[in-house]
Amino acid sequence: MAPEADKNRKTSLDIEESSHNQQIMANNNNNNINLQHYSPNAINAAANIDPSPLIGDNERDGPDGLGNVDESKRFKLPPDDDEDAVNAQCGAPHHPKWRHPITSTNRFFTELSGFFSWKFLSWLAIDQCCVSGGVFSLVMALGLPLFKELGIGAARQQLYMSMIMSPWAMKPFIGVASDLFPIRGYNKRYFALYSILIGLVGCSVLLGMYHTGAAESAIHQGQDAIQRLADIIVICFTAVSYEAATLDILGEGKYSELMRLHPESGSSIISFKFGWSLMGSIVTQTYVGPLSDAGYFHVLFWIALMLSLTPFYPTLVGWIPEKMRTVEEAGMVKICSGCLFDRGSFREKRTPFVVITLCGLAAPLVAALTTYANLAIGLAFSGLILMAFTVATYVIFPNTFFWVFLSIVLGSVSSISIGSALGYYYTASKECVPDGPNFDYTYYITVTGVVGSVVNFLAVILYQNFLSSWRFRPVLIFTIVIGSLASIIDLIIIMRWNIAIGIPDKVFFLLGNAIFENLVTILQSIPMSSVYAKISPPGMESSVFAYTVGIANFCGMVSTLIGSGVIQWSGMKTVGEDCDFEDLPYLIVIFQILVPMVIGIPAVFSIPNVLQTEHLIDWKKEGWYDDARADDEPETTTDRLNEDNEDNDDGFAEDSRLEPHLL
Repeated sequence: MAPEADKNRKTSLDIEESSHNQQIMANNNNNNINLQHYSPNAINAAANIDPSPLIGDNERDGPDGLGNVDESKRFKLPPDDDEDAVNAQCGAPHHPKWRHPITSTNRFFTELSGFFSWKFLSWLAIDQCCVSGGVFSLVMALGLPLFKELGIGAARQQLYMSMIMSPWAMKPFIGVASDLFPIRGYNKRYFALYSILIGLVGCSVLLGMYHTGAAESAIHQGQDAIQRLADIIVICFTAVSYEAATLDILGEGKYSELMRLHPESGSSIISFKFGWSLMGSIVTQTYVGPLSDAGYFHVLFWIALMLSLTPFYPTLVGWIPEKMRTVEEAGMVKICSGCLFDRGSFREKRTPFVVITLCGLAAPLVAALTTYANLAIGLAFSGLILMAFTVATYVIFPNTFFWVFLSIVLGSVSSISIGSALGYYYTASKECVPDGPNFDYTYYITVTGVVGSVVNFLAVILYQNFLSSWRFRPVLIFTIVIGSLASIIDLIIIMRWNIAIGIPDKVFFLLGNAIFENLVTILQSIPMSSVYAKISPPGMESSVFAYTVGIANFCGMVSTLIGSGVIQWSGMKTVGEDCDFEDLPYLIVIFQILVPMVIGIPAVFSIPNVLQTEHLIDWKKEGWYDDARADDEPETTTDRLNEDNEDNDDGFAEDSRLEPHLL
């Protein structure tokens, strides 16, 4: 498995939806549905491109997918020579075809500029390139060489990495807190600034320790000093991870809002975000490996400090578009100087708020319990938490949502990670594994990481062109099977079968593991990320999206903890001169090949077998929480977004919150 196994769990939650065009149907008989407001700029931009690879029936026909659109806001017919767009507008059947990369790229940027302001796109690019793809990738890549240098085994290192990843499972709490507690009138700006400061503190402490030779001193003093240093490193890495996770959820909340306001934008903003994250990751990996081999960790922390600081100014000057909140708003109360509380939203949907908040807070609690107390107790507690959230989801949400939720939980937990053991095996010294691959960090982190990142980018293009028109069930089953079988590459190298047929380790690992497994990771990520986005109900987008993604991240953390326990209880020895990786092949077969298919494939059948361009849940039909809105309430969520959009000369919604009547 590539050294970015844990980072790929996060990456898998970042890509959202792709689409396929069908016949347009109209139904103007229902006047109770609130219509989305399309910005004039967005319509003009979209009218000149072929929207068929991005827009589905339900999105064309209005926000409810039932054909209720304002005729005055339909697209104008494109030029006659644009056959695909003419067919899409006129209701002719659409036949998918391969699209030239240059033409598709040009259309991609044309569409993007029609829906999102340059300031927000610039902020998102800086965040993804310098923070998610930069400093966060650096931290995740350094987990192996730093802890291995201190003599910490694979099982313990995997526990540490789960603790470092825990802020990503806190995203539900971060999301609802930013919605409920505007600071100085802004829901996102100051939460983002405070997270940047926390990340800077973490980088500064690491830089100070490694400039003074803390690692060498701890190794000289003994195990207790090493343990203290490792704990400090984990706390600092977690602070950096918190910065990345907070900026990520705030950005997701804003572009999810604009995507719902302009459903014809399709997946363009997701591809934009993912592309910048990959670019940052590629650049970061080019220097992490060589500097790690040379032991220049202090240089890496200087770089991390600068990368953490890059989004500070754009955030400070308001490149995240949002409207200033005031205490005069209905339901808004002042709790202290500079901080407001949206009590009206909290009262309206108290139960989902509490569940979502507890979901976000459970992750760091479980991670701390398993890392610093007892692994078995932590795993048992994790199981109880998952059962509690499953029951709460069944009680609170509609039946369809519950079954999709259950599929997400089972699929995520069944992907048991033993990535730390594989990383230790591949980079083991000749004294530890005499006949092993013995990769250095330059090859294992840099070479394979850069190749893997490029493959990730190509995987998005492949998915868009070949798999985006599939229904959810077949595409998910296909990716689960291929993903499980990809672990056979690790098995072949460990059993040394590639050497028996004359293929060197570096060649086989690069052509097999680094390329194939990274390709499969992204192919699995895209449809699941689309599921996360499509089950979020109108008026609760950011909170339910954060809840779903947070649960998936929490399950991913649980699978990492299970993997750590499997490594520990197998008796595997991963450091020193008398290493023992004898049981590693059996663990691969059981936990990375069989378990994901035995559990993951049946779980897929809990997801509605619809096209990826169709709604998974008909929220109007479900009528979920409709009765909770007061009869005299002046406006709906969509009304407010539309009103904000009309007041904005640039045609972009300036309201920072997705659900002004909820969270």
